[in-house]
Amino acid sequence: MTYPEIIAKLPYQHPFLFVGEILEVDENGISGTYTYEAAHNFYKGHFKDNPVTPGVILTETMAQIGLVAFGIYLLDKSGNTTTELKIALTSSEMNFFKPVFPGEKVLVKSTKEYFRFSKLKCKVAMFNENGDLVCRGKIAGMMNI
Repeated sequence: MTYPEIIAKLPYQHPFLFVGEILEVDENGISGTYTYEAAHNFYKGHFKDNPVTPGVILTETMAQIGLVAFGIYLLDKSGNTTTELKIALTSSEMNFFKPVFPGEKVLVKSTKEYFRFSKLKCKVAMFNENGDLVCRGKIAGMMNI
């Protein structure tokens, strides 16, 4: 499965698609990037005169790259070729260290802890363009439940 095919199977579309590019993926992990457009509507109110990307959006970006895109790859690799992907986020634990501003590009790295009985759990981390850790944590979800 090619990287564009993985992105095409994501159940999101603009303006809620937070996957720009997948850089690499294998059975142990995935990495990808996203650039936050300054025109995103959520910047208008978060925060007044000093826009910052909300933590929930950072978490969503890590989930889309590090859990959903990775899960699509793992399901395809295991022979599950279903066209209708069903996902249920079951948990996330995040720690935030640096803000992300409009126009910034981030790198998400995800490492599989386990994938069994349709549940995928990963360690995820996000870095800014300087290589600084923005946030990290664990995220889990059910795939094709």
